[in-house]
Amino acid sequence: MRDKLLYLGAIVAGLWLARNLHVIFLGLPDEADQGAIYRIMFFHVPSWFTCFSAFFVAGMASILYLVKKKSVYDTLAVATVEVGVVFTIVGLVTGSIWGRIIWGIWWTWDPRLTWALITCIIYSGYLMLRRAIDDPTTRAKNAAVLCIFSFASVVITYKAIDWWRTQHPGAVLSFRTGGGNMDPAMESMLFQNWGALLVLCFVLVALRMRQEDVSREVESLRRHAHAL
Repeated sequence: MRDKLLYLGAIVAGLWLARNLHVIFLGLPDEADQGAIYRIMFFHVPSWFTCFSAFFVAGMASILYLVKKKSVYDTLAVATVEVGVVFTIVGLVTGSIWGRIIWGIWWTWDPRLTWALITCIIYSGYLMLRRAIDDPTTRAKNAAVLCIFSFASVVITYKAIDWWRTQHPGAVLSFRTGGGNMDPAMESMLFQNWGALLVLCFVLVALRMRQEDVSREVESLRRHAHAL
């Protein structure tokens, strides 16, 4: 049953992304000021929304692990962080490409960009911490604490354009304060692509959780063999 859900999720994500690509490149017109390059937004923004969602789930899973001490929550936390870091890198790369065309530079130490990079580094540090601790219980406990506090960086990244003067564009989405000036068709497609990326994220997290379970079993057998 679990395999069928994974296959179904992968098929849904693939078909949804294919349909979105068709609309993005052939159905939507060029943007008045930016031209065709604005289409990178449909992957740049949803990638950030997806990684933020993954880090939120990881934080909740870490809290549940500290409360209930069940390894499944630690497994969920590490899987969502790994996938979240991937989408964070996608967001940084697409943003750099977009900035190179619009601003004429690949990178600027703008508050939002800076905190986005810091967020990527912090969660990469979470993954490095896990590899540095051998004892499973100690590893899970320390990682959970770090994961919970790391979410503060996500909040700062999200609110950076509201808190500081920034080169990064301000809010344009309808649900954001001061937003709402995006064309409805473009905004709708942005959220549809976010939906497709969330489905893809779910599939990747499920696969990583399965791999993590196998890794735990192998580690347990190795420890048992060493004890003998």
